[in-house]
Amino acid sequence: MKSASKFIAFGALLTAAQAGFPHVVLEDQAALAGSSYKAVLRVGHGCAGAPTSAIRVLLPAGFQGAKPMPKAGWTLSTRSEQLPQPYTSHGKTVSEDVVEISWTATAKEHWLPDAWYDEFVLRGTLPASAGPLWFKVLQSCEPGRLDWVEVPAQGTSTKGLKAPAALLEVIPSGPASHAAHAH
Repeated sequence: MKSASKFIAFGALLTAAQAGFPHVVLEDQAALAGSSYKAVLRVGHGCAGAPTSAIRVLLPAGFQGAKPMPKAGWTLSTRSEQLPQPYTSHGKTVSEDVVEISWTATAKEHWLPDAWYDEFVLRGTLPASAGPLWFKVLQSCEPGRLDWVEVPAQGTSTKGLKAPAALLEVIPSGPASHAAHAH
C-alpha cells in the first residue's frame, strides 16, 4: 500500500507542478519500470498564436516497441534506427526500433488552432530500470516552430527551462509495487 500511495502522491505533485505551464506534457507523468506505457502528449497551444501543422516526437533511449495512434486528418510516419543494444521481445531479438514518430496535418482545415489543445498518442514498453525519460517534441506551426527539447543538466526540475521536453518518471517496480497495484 505504501508504494501505491507514493505513486499517487508523485503523480499528483507532477501534475500540479506542470498545470500552470503552457508546454507539451504527458498526461501520465509517472509509470512503473518494465511496464507497457501509453504516452498521451498534450499540445496546449500553437507557436506565438500560429496553428500547429505537425508534431514530431523523438523517443527516449530505452523506450521499446513504440507504436503510434493514427489521427484523422493527419499523416503518420515513423523512423527506425539500428539499436546500440538489441533487446528481446516475445522471444525475438529486436535490433532495429522506432526512434521518431511524426504526425503532419494533411490540409489547413486539420491544423490545430492556437486556442485549442489536442493529444498525440503512442505506446511502448518502458525500460526495466527506474529513472527519468525525456520525450523531445518538435512542434511545427504556420509559420514558426517550437522545439520542446530542453533537459536539465541534472535531476528532473524543469524550472528555468524555456522549452522543456516532456518528462516521464519511470519508478521502480517490484513485489511491493505489484501487490499495491493489484488492489
